[in-house]
Amino acid sequence: MASGSKAENMKGFYRQRKSNSSIGGGISKKKKSRSPAHPKAAAAASFGSDVTQPTALISHGSPDLKDDYDEQEELLRKFDMNLAYGPCIGMTRLARLERACSLGLNPPKEVESLLKGGKVRSECLWDGRI
Repeated sequence: MASGSKAENMKGFYRQRKSNSSIGGGISKKKKSRSPAHPKAAAAASFGSDVTQPTALISHGSPDLKDDYDEQEELLRKFDMNLAYGPCIGMTRLARLERACSLGLNPPKEVESLLKGGKVRSECLWDGRI
């Protein structure tokens, strides 16, 4: 039989871990703390932050996400979005209005007066986007 006890053989088989003050054991290095370029940059991502939206997303006092259009265009866009008057892809707003009238769908009179006035965009909201 082999010399020595089973405990001695096991110690030789398994590596011993050195006890160290750090949790993982082994050599510990100091971690460098990375400070953000701007002192409030780290706080901007946190919940409940008082940091406002960056100015890069705002131009001329209004968010870039909203197009500038008036009330007339808003009414015409609602007409474009209303599927009760049929599809609007591939035709002008006036052609869609006339088709809706011929089918008895009763489109709003305000839309008709705006389109026949000629001072608004004749293409639908989706023209060139789809």
